[in-house]
Amino acid sequence: MNPTLAIENKYLKQIFESIQDGIIIMDHLRTILMMNPSAKRLTGWQLGGKVPYCSFCQNRKRKHDEDKCYLIAKDEVPYFLSEMPTYHGEKINVEMSTALMFHDQYTGKKEYLLVLRDQRLKKKEEEAYVSKLMIQKLIEVQENEHKRLAQELHDGVGQSLYTISVALQAIEPYVNEEKIADYLSEVRTELDKVMKDVKAYSYQLRPQSLDRLGLIPTIESLISTMTLNRDKPDIVFDANVKQQLPSTVEINLYRVIQEALHNIIKYAKATKVTIELKQQQTALKLLIQDNGVGFDQSTILKGLGLKHMSERIDQINGTFVIDTTIGEGTVIHVNIPNEVME
Repeated sequence: MNPTLAIENKYLKQIFESIQDGIIIMDHLRTILMMNPSAKRLTGWQLGGKVPYCSFCQNRKRKHDEDKCYLIAKDEVPYFLSEMPTYHGEKINVEMSTALMFHDQYTGKKEYLLVLRDQRLKKKEEEAYVSKLMIQKLIEVQENEHKRLAQELHDGVGQSLYTISVALQAIEPYVNEEKIADYLSEVRTELDKVMKDVKAYSYQLRPQSLDRLGLIPTIESLISTMTLNRDKPDIVFDANVKQQLPSTVEINLYRVIQEALHNIIKYAKATKVTIELKQQQTALKLLIQDNGVGFDQSTILKGLGLKHMSERIDQINGTFVIDTTIGEGTVIHVNIPNEVME
């Protein structure tokens, strides 16, 4: 045999045996002459058996002398969707195509190539896409509502409280009774506390600096706020991102960092945290590392928000990986392709 032909036959055999689509050679009576492993796994059919009629062929209207099998009646069909019975006792959704491979003009015998493509995987991919889209829309709605509430707290409740504070200041000089003056002082103290709380709640809902200044100053402000308490860990932040990123990327990265820091402060017992946000040649990379107690990922509580963090990164087509060992701290790796930033 010609060496080149032998190599071609070798590779054709490998393709035939390895390809994921079911490949079947059948005659004009639908008798199976040859089939690859994928076809056997998909259908359960056997050599020498008959290719059953699909649901379309079983119900379709045809001419008097037309073959019941639509694929054979048309000789060549490039694309056709239907349900195909299998020997597993079920029907599967498949994409089918046929091509006439051999035709004996004297005997009328024909042989067809039948290709079956399982649509269940495609359906699962479509379901996953719809699920991802729904989560994305829910996050967008949530963030828009956070933004609206934050604006209401800042411009509405915050300004009203400030007006009350100014009014108290105007009244205080006219109060001569010591008992009432002390009471007003207590009211002012409580009012200042409420104003700070409202400001903090507004910031947690949606930092205004994120829209005005961008991600880096907002992260710096978050870290500054979290390190006011002496018991909080030392947080080191390093970034080389100069330009403002798309709003969806910024808000999701901010929420991941915010959630991670809350988890570290609440659970990790860490003394040092390192946050790096680096724009590299192919991707934007975020690293959050602490020297805390670590945890067992297989038994970790859902309340830690790790799944929510992962979902946020997935929404911007990034990858989210946690590397942790009990007693050795935790490292979060986030990788976002540069295409997302375009």
